[in-house]
Amino acid sequence: MPVAQSVWRNSAFRRLVGADVLSQFGTQVTLVALPLTALLVLDATPFQLGLLTAAEMAAFLVIGLPAGVWADRMRRRPILVAADGVRALALFSVPVAAFADVLTLAQLYAVALVIGVGTVFFDVAHMSLLPSIVRKDGLSTGIGTLETLRNAAWLAGPGFGGWLVQVLAAPFALLADAISYACSALVLSTIKADETSAAPAERRSVKAEVAEGLRYVLGHQVLRRVALVGALNMLTNGLWAIVQPLFLVRELDLGAGAYGLIVSAAGAGGVLGGALAPKIVARYGNGGAMYGGAVLAGLFPLIGGFAGEGWRVLLYPLGLFLMLVAAVVFNVAQSSYRQAVTPDHLRGRMNASMRFLMWSAMPVGGLLGGLLAERVSVGVLLWVACLGTATAHLPVIVSPWIRRLRAEAG
Repeated sequence: MPVAQSVWRNSAFRRLVGADVLSQFGTQVTLVALPLTALLVLDATPFQLGLLTAAEMAAFLVIGLPAGVWADRMRRRPILVAADGVRALALFSVPVAAFADVLTLAQLYAVALVIGVGTVFFDVAHMSLLPSIVRKDGLSTGIGTLETLRNAAWLAGPGFGGWLVQVLAAPFALLADAISYACSALVLSTIKADETSAAPAERRSVKAEVAEGLRYVLGHQVLRRVALVGALNMLTNGLWAIVQPLFLVRELDLGAGAYGLIVSAAGAGGVLGGALAPKIVARYGNGGAMYGGAVLAGLFPLIGGFAGEGWRVLLYPLGLFLMLVAAVVFNVAQSSYRQAVTPDHLRGRMNASMRFLMWSAMPVGGLLGGLLAERVSVGVLLWVACLGTATAHLPVIVSPWIRRLRAEAG
């Protein structure tokens, strides 16, 4: 039976995909509605937008590593259910406060922090659960499918979120994400997976187990470079989170609907990349797909730097569309590689260590973006973000030996 067919015959995988679609669709609505709530309802400054981005990403810095230890000690499915439930309640508080006319930036910061904590646990457990559901030879297909659907949510979610912001106002648009997280939790609760957790006698201190996960990642020459690329990209993504609403809404004076459509159009690149990635990995190996994806993902964002008024606004989604095609190919290749070469008892800590090393740079980028936006023009900040993305992929690009890697190379 073909690998792709056997993966899709797996009912647990289908339910995992269904839950992921629900969760990711709502998340994309929030990516539009949360900053627009701060910007349009509470009249946030650029620096305050930076603080909001930093608040959502701070959890990766504070609890990212211990989360991996807990994910290795516990069954991962209950972690996923709890994370979705907590995020649903946090987001539901925003429209309730807006309806009571007591919504403040302080509450948005608190909600962003809670969402970040839930996301840390969800992402670490989600990545670690997949190898318990599909065989090693189906990992690239499974991860490619999840990336395709995740980016399909990016394609539809922001446009729907922009429409909801226009129709309902930004705080009430967040109800869509709260509902999606609640539905995702229900679907995840029905999954049956062959999971094992470390016996109490085998457990050591959290500090010792965290250190073991970090040593594994930093001592692995491939994972170390991938983590560095991820960290530099997340640093730059903090800038993108600030410059995108400022450039499209304030600089070009686009409405919430047009803003959502442009972000959605860029997401189509991720859908295409997710569909192509398993075929590219099968043909060129994990290393070849990583190397080619890194080269192109570094070049394409430069197109967006030339965006402006009139027809030139189209250059922004075009650059992001092409970048996401390449970036998703890179991500599927490196994700399937690292899941395949890591022992099961280390997988949660490996994923947490990778997330920590990568995502903890994003709040720094958010703060940096907010500070820069107070001092330089939006156009200059856009070019800083474009050039930052191009530079971020150099650790892989300058290592041509990566092209020869395959998952079984370990």
